[in-house]
Amino acid sequence: MEAGTGEATGQPVVRGKGPGAVTARAALGMLGVPYSWGGGGPEGPGYGIGRGRSTKGFDCSGLTEYAWAGAGVPVGSTTYEQWRSGARVSREQVRPGDLVFYDSKPKRPGPEHVALAVDGERVVAAPSTGEVVRVAPLERPDLLGVVRPVTPAEGTVR
Repeated sequence: MEAGTGEATGQPVVRGKGPGAVTARAALGMLGVPYSWGGGGPEGPGYGIGRGRSTKGFDCSGLTEYAWAGAGVPVGSTTYEQWRSGARVSREQVRPGDLVFYDSKPKRPGPEHVALAVDGERVVAAPSTGEVVRVAPLERPDLLGVVRPVTPAEGTVR
C-alpha cells in the first residue's frame, strides 16, 4: 500500500485495497468538513455537543471512528477507546489507516487527540473548533504513539 500526491489537487492519494487504505481514503474524503466538538461517528458528520452543538462535522475521534467504520472495523467513539483498539506499532512502521495519538496535557494521562495516518509523514486530522478536517504533518512534539486497529474478521492486526 502506498500514498502519493494527486496531481490535480495536491492532496494525498492512497492506493491499495486493504482496510488501512479504505480507511485512509474515507478520511481524505472528509477534507474541508468543519470541526465539531463531540460531532460525527460511524454514519459521518454530525452535530456535536457543547460548543459543537450548532456545527455539523467531526471531532478527532468521530473522524477516525467514521473512517474505520467504512472498512467494517469498530474502534470506539472516544480517543481513549481508540487508544486500546489494536496493537501499538513503532513510528517507523506507520501505514495508511493507523491511528496516531498525541498527548498535549502530560499532567493528565492518556491521549487528548487522534488522527489517521495517510502515510509515514502525514495524517488526516480534525484539529479544533473553528478549523476543518485537513492533512497535517504526522510528526509533532506531543506524539504519544501509534495504534494499528485489529480487524474483527481476522482477529489479528491487519
